[in-house]
Amino acid sequence: MTYQSAIPYFYGTGRRKKSVARVRLIPGSGAITINKRDIDNYFGLDTLKVIVRQPFVVTGTEGKFDVICTVVGGGVTGQAGAIRHGIARALLQANEEYRAPLKKAGLLTRDPRMKERKKYGLKAARRASQFSKR
Repeated sequence: MTYQSAIPYFYGTGRRKKSVARVRLIPGSGAITINKRDIDNYFGLDTLKVIVRQPFVVTGTEGKFDVICTVVGGGVTGQAGAIRHGIARALLQANEEYRAPLKKAGLLTRDPRMKERKKYGLKAARRASQFSKR
């Protein structure tokens, strides 16, 4: 499925952990394409597919927009969260009235939680070596 740049679309950037998603919404039938692959091929878990479709469920726009998305960085859960954030932001461009339900559901807020850095003297961020009396 290819789209020409002349077709008007709504754009949103979503971020979560190390993932960045560039999302384009095009009025259509509800097909979701992630990195040129269908959502069913890209995400194996059904919970991740539910996370991605959440903004459409909240605003009642299931099947009204095609999603074309490019996502880089992070793992599958972070990518799903980033796509969700991007879709929510793009829906705002489509219709400003969606702000209240999206905000109430917490989909417009960038999740600030990041991986904690490893500290010196420890094996991981908080993991210390096992204590031994002798």
